[in-house]
Amino acid sequence: MIKKIAFLTGTRADFGKLKSLIQAIHDSTDFEYGIFATGMHLLEQYGLTVIEIEKAGFQNIERYSNYTSEATMDLTLARTIEGFSAYVKAFQPDLIIVHGDRVEALAGAIVGSLNNILVGHIEGGELSGTVDELIRHSVSKLSHIHFVSHGTAAKRLVQMGELESSIFNIGSADLDVLFSETLPNLKTVKTYYNIPFESYAVVLFHSVTTAHQETAKHADDFVQALLEDNQNYVVIYPNSDLGSSAILEAYRKFEKHQRFRLFPSLRFEYFITLLKNAAFLIGNSSAGIHEAPYLGIPTVNVGRRQENRDLQTDSIIHVDNAKAAILKGIASAKALKVNPKGTKSTKTAASGFLEALRTEAFWKIDHQKQFRDL
Repeated sequence: MIKKIAFLTGTRADFGKLKSLIQAIHDSTDFEYGIFATGMHLLEQYGLTVIEIEKAGFQNIERYSNYTSEATMDLTLARTIEGFSAYVKAFQPDLIIVHGDRVEALAGAIVGSLNNILVGHIEGGELSGTVDELIRHSVSKLSHIHFVSHGTAAKRLVQMGELESSIFNIGSADLDVLFSETLPNLKTVKTYYNIPFESYAVVLFHSVTTAHQETAKHADDFVQALLEDNQNYVVIYPNSDLGSSAILEAYRKFEKHQRFRLFPSLRFEYFITLLKNAAFLIGNSSAGIHEAPYLGIPTVNVGRRQENRDLQTDSIIHVDNAKAAILKGIASAKALKVNPKGTKSTKTAASGFLEALRTEAFWKIDHQKQFRDL
C-alpha cells in the first residue's frame, strides 16, 4: 500500500530546507504527498511565498491562513492546530513531516501525536536560543521520528530520552541546496530582483522574542550602523515574530538610500546564490551560523539570538547590539578572509530521507513513545 506523507511548512526558511525532501517524494512512485502551507506563506507583506511552492511544481497544496498578530503566537498556534487537524482528517497521512522550531511545527506535532499519526521532525536536537529552543525541544518530544543533521544533535535527542532506533542522521538539507549544480547564476538573480550592486552584503535581522521590548532600540542601532557604513546592502524582511513591526519601521529609513534594496522574501535558491557571492552576512539569522560558513562568507552575528548554536568558526564575528560594536564587526568582516567549511557530499539529505522511508523497519516504529534512560 502506498504511504501518504503530509509536509507542513509555515515560512520561506523551512520550505527551503524541506524542498529537496519534498522533491524526492514528488519524484518517487511509492509515496503520495500533500503540502499544508500556512504562516508567513500566506502573508502578502512577506511576499505571499506560497506562490514559490506552486512555482516549484509541487502538487496537492493546501493553503491555510493561521496568522493572528505578532503579539499572539499562542493564538496562532491554536489556529494552526485547528486547521491542520481538519486537514489530516481529510488527507489521512501515514506520516507528518515538520521542521525546526516554529509554532507551525509544534502544531503539526501536537496534531499528529494526538491523532496517532507518526510525526517526523527535521533538525531536532539543535540549539536555537530564545523561545525557539523551547519549541524545538517540545516538537522533538512530541515526534516519533527524528531526521537530524549531525551526530551532536542525535546525542542530544538520546539525552532527552529518545530511542536511538528512531533517530536518522541524514545530514543537512541545506547542503543539498548550497552545493547544488542547478543554482541560478548571479547575473540571473540580480536581473530577476533588479539588484544593481557589483559588491554587496546581505542583511537578515530578526526580533528576539524573549526580549521584544528592546527590539525597537536594537533595530534603530542596527539601521544607524548600516547607514553610517559605505557598503551596499540587500535587506530581507524579518520573520513575523513578536517585535518584527519595530524592525520594519526602522527599515523605512533605508528607502531613500540607493545603497539598499529591500525584499519581503527571496526564493531560497536565489538567496543562496546571493549569499555565495556576498561580501558578508550581517544580522542574527541562523543562515549566518549554518549556511554562510560552509560557503566561506563572513558573518557579523548581532546580539544573543543565535547564542550557543553548534557551529562556531572563525568566520563568525559576534558583536552586541550597540551601534559602535556593529560598525566594528562590519570592519572586521570586510578584512576577513574565509575558507569554505563545506564540500559537496556524495550522499544528500534527500537521498537519506528517502532511503529511511523505504525500509520496512521505519514504518514499524512504535506510535506509543517510550522514554529511554541513559
